[in-house]
Amino acid sequence: MEGRAIIKKRLLLILPRTERGYWGKVRHGKAGLVRLSLPTVAALTPPDWEVTIHDARVDPVDYGRPVDLVGITAFTSEILSAYAIADEFRARGVPVVLGGIHASALPNEALAHADAVVVGEAEGVWAGLLEDLAAGRLQRIYRAPAPCDMKAMPVPRRDLMRREMYTSFNTVQATRGCPYDCDYCAVTGVFGKQFRTRPVDEVLAEIQAFDTRRFFFADDNICGHPVYAKQLFAALIPLRRIWGGQTSITFARDAELLRLYARSGGRYAFIGLETISKDNLAAINKKWNRRDGYGEAIRRIHDAGINIVASFIFGLDGDDPTVFARTLDFVMEHRIDAAQFHILTPFPGTRLFDAFEAEGRIVEKRWDRYHTGEVVFTPRLMTADQLQDGYHWIFRQTYTIPNILKRVLRGWRPRDLRGIPVRVAMNISYRNKALKMPLIPCPSPVLMAAVASGSPTAP
Repeated sequence: MEGRAIIKKRLLLILPRTERGYWGKVRHGKAGLVRLSLPTVAALTPPDWEVTIHDARVDPVDYGRPVDLVGITAFTSEILSAYAIADEFRARGVPVVLGGIHASALPNEALAHADAVVVGEAEGVWAGLLEDLAAGRLQRIYRAPAPCDMKAMPVPRRDLMRREMYTSFNTVQATRGCPYDCDYCAVTGVFGKQFRTRPVDEVLAEIQAFDTRRFFFADDNICGHPVYAKQLFAALIPLRRIWGGQTSITFARDAELLRLYARSGGRYAFIGLETISKDNLAAINKKWNRRDGYGEAIRRIHDAGINIVASFIFGLDGDDPTVFARTLDFVMEHRIDAAQFHILTPFPGTRLFDAFEAEGRIVEKRWDRYHTGEVVFTPRLMTADQLQDGYHWIFRQTYTIPNILKRVLRGWRPRDLRGIPVRVAMNISYRNKALKMPLIPCPSPVLMAAVASGSPTAP
């Protein structure tokens, strides 16, 4: 009948929260970067659905709201929260679909809490899933037949997000996958290492629609395809934007790529150095990270005017209790602008998980502890307590005020001075996390080992 309103079906997409760890938690009512998984699913949803995105990291879930379908995505550290939310909605008769990296790695586990599980990327299966739901023939598992083609991808529904909830609202994705295959990485472990790129003009159109100059590339490795990265960065230059992204340190070996990264507005780079041990790099299948070339690569990146956020992993089989003081020495010697530290975590779906499981070294399978800040396995050359204490110790030592100042004021060239505001902001953010960690008393097993090693940074 003319004039009658169309009653839309209601889809509620939920990002759960984690109560443990130091990453991804909400402080002062704000989350960090906008994650694009749910806005992308919303963009894939036909117009006859009314879509709501709810970030449970900021607000509690309203289980009483009328809804026809709930979709939830989660990292491993968030999955127990996702299961609890799913169980509550299902108890009220609402069907639930689970997806994301953990559900893709362990779909049978996820099925105990969901009516259906999406394994892999949603682009190839979401429309069919909604059709099946409407026809009453919902399947248990929807597995992406192949990695999606990144041409003409729908733009994520950022209009459904409350931007005041996030410290960094504008994120964009230009590529998917990673050309490398590290043993500990859940990205390639679950989705494979096929690297795909999106048409440059489509990426630029999305960036030009942003209402701020600053944005972040959410790609796993924005420089993973150097030829494509150069094309993208060259096209970005006229836009005069400011951005950061994740990349491997190999981009420092390509002078043109490094120059274009900086000229296009790349002010900082998240780089997984992982370890200062050559043997450890070989053991985790990351031989392209050349330990003996770290210093020169860092110098080149700094000379280009790019700030570095370096990521390190502790607990690798070659690590003993002296690794923390030696890594701190390295960070300070090379004036690394900011550093993230993580405890080795055997995520489901990785070769590392399979190896540790076969060796009987996994001692904890409560998934909310899998946030890279707790020890969940038996280390080889130190105790679990030494690994945990060392993690807390190096975080606090790195972000003391004197050590922050040494790295923030690393030079007086114009390019160094220009980067000071970014360095200050990054260090304040990490210092706030460090101050929430236990203060390791001296002497402790970790610090005593550092002293015995003769490390100049040992207390």
